[in-house]
Amino acid sequence: MKAAYFDGSKILVTHDYPDPKQGETLVKVRLAGICGTDLEMIQGYASYTGVLGHEFVGEVVKSSNRNLVGKRVVGEINAGCGRCQMCTTGLERHCTERTVLGIYKRDGAFAQYLSLPEKNLHVIPDSVSDEQAVFVEPLAAAFEIEEQLKIDINSKIAILGDGRLAQLIARVLGINHKNMACFGRHQNKLQLLSKLGVQTKIGILPEDEHTFDVVIEATGSESGFLDTMKLAKPRGIVVLKSTIASKNKLDLTPAIVNEITFVGSRCGPFRPAIQALASGVIFVDDLIDSVYPLDRLNDALDAARDSEKLKVLLKP
Repeated sequence: MKAAYFDGSKILVTHDYPDPKQGETLVKVRLAGICGTDLEMIQGYASYTGVLGHEFVGEVVKSSNRNLVGKRVVGEINAGCGRCQMCTTGLERHCTERTVLGIYKRDGAFAQYLSLPEKNLHVIPDSVSDEQAVFVEPLAAAFEIEEQLKIDINSKIAILGDGRLAQLIARVLGINHKNMACFGRHQNKLQLLSKLGVQTKIGILPEDEHTFDVVIEATGSESGFLDTMKLAKPRGIVVLKSTIASKNKLDLTPAIVNEITFVGSRCGPFRPAIQALASGVIFVDDLIDSVYPLDRLNDALDAARDSEKLKVLLKP
């Protein structure tokens, strides 16, 4: 099959990549999204080799469950062993034996086909387009924040970043919270948030420092972590969303002095993400910049790296 294979140093499209393994549900990929994690992995994050890509929508072509065949699906990316305490308590994402689609020991979505266990798949309703469905995985990651934290309705929230994930986080938190500010660097991206009623800022001013109850870091850069220290109140909460290929040491002294609580946050619940798209509570169409065929992978990656762009999709 056609697939984009990353050998640890470079990524190339090949037309004779092995088909996905037998014994799982086989999915023909209709669209895949390029995210910040994919770009970081190409730079060395996670030391992965294989097919990248974990945001996708596809059509089931083979499954032990006949009712799934022909259905459009998205998939949860963590596949656990199914036996350990983490798996039996619903935390497969923390199973020590897990594989992760396009990230760890499991080929991903930058290919014509992928495979996942049936239980990982969610059927997409007809009211959700393919382009919208690609956002389910990152949108679920945005919903995860309030799964982990019960944020008080009156809390003052800062979002650092104006890119793909930050946009989704602002839209999800905006359902229940109005006292939010988004700190970014790109006026065109911040304008999308301004239209939603989110206060936007370029740069941190002295009057912003140490005034926020909750700070969510979604910049995809090292500087984002340092900026959280400027914005969080003493004893505030910092939610870390970025996965960054960095070899630099970060000074945690300000976090200790100000008794900051850090929350690492990754994957989240798919059902509320799908429901939000189907009901129109969350709108994502304005975040899509372009769609490239897999044969133009390098052009797609260049576009995804462009700081002025938001979501770039691949069509295998």
